[in-house]
Amino acid sequence: MSKKHLNAVAVTLAFAASLTGCSVNPVTGEKQLSLIPESQELAMGAEQYIPTQQTQGGRFYVDPELTLYVQQVGQKLARVSDRPDLPFEFVVLNSSVPNAWALPGGKIAVNRGLLTQLEDEAQLAAVLGHEIVHAAARHSVQRLQQAQLISLGVAGLGFAVSDNEWAGLAMGTAALGAQLALAQYSQGDELEADHYGIAYMKRAGYDPQAAVELQELFVKLSEGRDQNFLQGLFATHPPSVRRVRENQALVNRIGAGGYRGADAYQRKLATLRQLQPAYDAHDEALALASDGHYQEALDKINEAIRRLPREAMFYSLRGRLHQALDQREKAEADFDKAIALYPEMFEYQLRGGLNALALGELETARQRLTRANQSVPTSIAYLRLGDIAVRQGRRAEAITAYRQAAQSDDEIGAEARQKLAELTQ
Repeated sequence: MSKKHLNAVAVTLAFAASLTGCSVNPVTGEKQLSLIPESQELAMGAEQYIPTQQTQGGRFYVDPELTLYVQQVGQKLARVSDRPDLPFEFVVLNSSVPNAWALPGGKIAVNRGLLTQLEDEAQLAAVLGHEIVHAAARHSVQRLQQAQLISLGVAGLGFAVSDNEWAGLAMGTAALGAQLALAQYSQGDELEADHYGIAYMKRAGYDPQAAVELQELFVKLSEGRDQNFLQGLFATHPPSVRRVRENQALVNRIGAGGYRGADAYQRKLATLRQLQPAYDAHDEALALASDGHYQEALDKINEAIRRLPREAMFYSLRGRLHQALDQREKAEADFDKAIALYPEMFEYQLRGGLNALALGELETARQRLTRANQSVPTSIAYLRLGDIAVRQGRRAEAITAYRQAAQSDDEIGAEARQKLAELTQ
């Protein structure tokens, strides 16, 4: 979030807290505490949507038709929601972790890992309808107010990365959009999203029984302790037998029946299912790397690249493996390829920049780290930009970068504060 918007939110919160303002929930019609006006809600969602996508895998760009399909289904439901005027957007993310999330203002994402678990368009509508309610009922905004997630000092600096991490980027306490996307909903919010999501499905012509089936699937998978699901959807949308029971009671009252769209869904998922072995190979490579089996991981990621040579994520992982094997030049070629395929993705720019710095290519490193910060500001990028500025004799620029990195409350921030003190003493 920009400092301008953060200051605006902080002032709004402080002023509204003193007044204890109330508003009406746009979905339920009930009164609720409202410290953040709708204009700020929309601004937060719009500003955080792209950065949050990038921290959760980035766009699934290899199959744009799939994203178009999800958008069409989502907009069909949004039009019959209680806030059809919201600027709804829908995107498919390139992550195997089954999950879906909504930011304020109707900014919604669904991972490809969840899409492969569904059977038909009606179940997709159940997922999207549920997330539309979270946005329409301002659940994310309510969580923001209750948890006080905004931190002026470290906003946008909460991501730290070293070149030997395998579980992905480590999220700190700052990135507002990621916090909103990954924070757990209350049981009341989940039941409310189920209830009105089913109503939206009915209005849009979908069979609401699909929502019950979806919850039954989630309960079954959670009982089986599928780790990917526990880390993804269940971490933010905890399933329960109660939800299944209450959803079924509602469907019984309003009546089952409607469009299922199994054939249409399977046609739209055909490309993803065809590509799934490549993503499975990538995930296996990541698991092998996490266990320190770098050569075996390299063999597996090469298999993924042979299957799908236009996937930037594969080259980024191979670059990290080459780094682990002390093959920086090969790593540079891989990061170059990843950046060429998906230049907007901050992670590829960031890792490529750090690798270039290790090779002594200061100008390439500076350009890439600067580009990474334009998408998602990180403490490590600011820290290394400060180092580069020192080596290039730009003292004022180094001080500015170190001050940014110093806001991070971790070892990166500590290093930045030490270097800042040395420059300014």
